[in-house]
Amino acid sequence: MLRLEKRGSKSIRKWWWALDNISLMLMICIILIGALLIITASPPVAERLKLSSFYFAHRQFVFLLIACFTIFFLSSVSEKTLKRLILLGFFACIAMMITVLFVGEEVKGARRWISVLGVSVQPSEILKPVFIFLTGLILAEKFSRENFPSFSVCTILYALVCVLLILQPDFGMVITYTVVLCGQFFLAGLPIWWIAVAAGAALSGGFIAYNFLPHVARRIDMFISPDISENFQVEKSLESYVSGGVFGRGPGEGVVKTHLPDSHTDFIFAVAGEEFGALFSSCIILVFLAFILRGLYLLYKEQNLFKIYVGGGIIVLFALQTIFNIGVTLHLFPTKGMTLPFISYGGSSIMCYAICFGIFLNFTKKSGTISGVKEILIGKTHGTKR
Repeated sequence: MLRLEKRGSKSIRKWWWALDNISLMLMICIILIGALLIITASPPVAERLKLSSFYFAHRQFVFLLIACFTIFFLSSVSEKTLKRLILLGFFACIAMMITVLFVGEEVKGARRWISVLGVSVQPSEILKPVFIFLTGLILAEKFSRENFPSFSVCTILYALVCVLLILQPDFGMVITYTVVLCGQFFLAGLPIWWIAVAAGAALSGGFIAYNFLPHVARRIDMFISPDISENFQVEKSLESYVSGGVFGRGPGEGVVKTHLPDSHTDFIFAVAGEEFGALFSSCIILVFLAFILRGLYLLYKEQNLFKIYVGGGIIVLFALQTIFNIGVTLHLFPTKGMTLPFISYGGSSIMCYAICFGIFLNFTKKSGTISGVKEILIGKTHGTKR
């Protein structure tokens, strides 16, 4: 038994040194910041809903614990196992996205959530890393199989996902998938004029949505005309930055969270700005920027095209969500419910980024890595060349 424990401890150390420790430490830093902010931002929301003050904080910690195990597991398994898991995950997510159209919870006229074992799950969130992985795998095939229609297959897959998202409807999520896929297409060498055509199609879709979908038009009008009364959350968000100043009012001393129903999700960065100040908020941005730049650096050194396309899609997703979430609180973009990775409250969002980060760590491991999970379970030590 003691011998087994020593081998398990040794395998964990090898797992640690095989990973890109800089990326891991940056992500741990982001997770800790998120834990701090959810403690201070969520109590007023819980109390308004007649729940215990730290209801959302307790749930978030459970989500984060599951996320940590997910990251460890996905970063340890073999690439072959990872492909099998992703394929199963794709069929499961598509099945849930179809199911949600019929039995999903309706919130503000949209069906995006489904209850799984008593827990609300947003299938389109969980599908993000699965989609990125599959499209990266398909795009890489065009270099190993002559005349393989990678771009066409990815477009069909994208169209299937978009149809299911539009039926919910969730146009913000459509934008997310579109930007990520365009980023992967760019890395895969798709001519820039095709990307321009896709951008034109997206603008045309936005024009049609604005003219025929009232809730889309209302959000855009709110962004263009800040004086509209329904723009209350953005106004309060901007006030929070002014109130916080450089060093903030102090943990728990902010008032914006008592007014914003989404202070623990979409507007959690505004809470950070008010209670911890511009200096702390800038540090959060710098940590995200460091993670994104580190990811780009690792991809620059990578030779495996499959890993480049998947890793590139993950980096684009992290960058897009971070920029958009923070930009909404600063009135740079229309409000559209994009979460701040590992900081905003939400189990589906956290699991999405846990899967993304687990895959990213798996793909950026140093050569000669060891499958830590397998070793811990069977008590053996054996290396695998990558």
